[in-house]
Amino acid sequence: MSETRILTLVGSLRAGSINRQLAEAAVQTAPEGVDISIYEGLAEIPFYNEDLDVPGSVPAQVEALRTAVDGVDAVLLLTPEYNGTLPAVLKNAIDWASRPYGAGAIKGKPVAVVSASISPNAAAWAHGDTVKAVGVAGGVVVESATAQFATIGERFGQTHPSQDAEALTQLGAVVHQLVTAATAQVNA
Repeated sequence: MSETRILTLVGSLRAGSINRQLAEAAVQTAPEGVDISIYEGLAEIPFYNEDLDVPGSVPAQVEALRTAVDGVDAVLLLTPEYNGTLPAVLKNAIDWASRPYGAGAIKGKPVAVVSASISPNAAAWAHGDTVKAVGVAGGVVVESATAQFATIGERFGQTHPSQDAEALTQLGAVVHQLVTAATAQVNA
């Protein structure tokens, strides 16, 4: 059996982001035969603009993102909640990965969404908006591959999520479900 490759996109650019830490913890839950990588460079990708999205004009940062998404079996998105929705950087990555329309790198790709917020609602609005954006973009949202973390400032303020057994269990379940979906798609 070949290795299952998962690309993780983190919707927070902050150096000390707990969403980033959750992504790092998810990497640790990868079983043998599963490679999870965290994409670097979302901050350098320009906002989606059809004037830039033409052959010969697509920015190199966008080509790199599209190549990365195209080259994996599944995508794991981690989103905080900014003003009641997903952050622009994550939405922008989804937009670029969805193009060209009907044939974008994310089309048909299994996608899991994990959300985390300092609020008690666990970024539920951002989670829902991310699921919606991915579905419209052509990704296949794996509904069973989901986790939502609330009050993360208190929960992970002094401890990295990789040291939280419950968080690792939840993230491990997300990874397992995403791998199952990716494997089923490859074997279909």
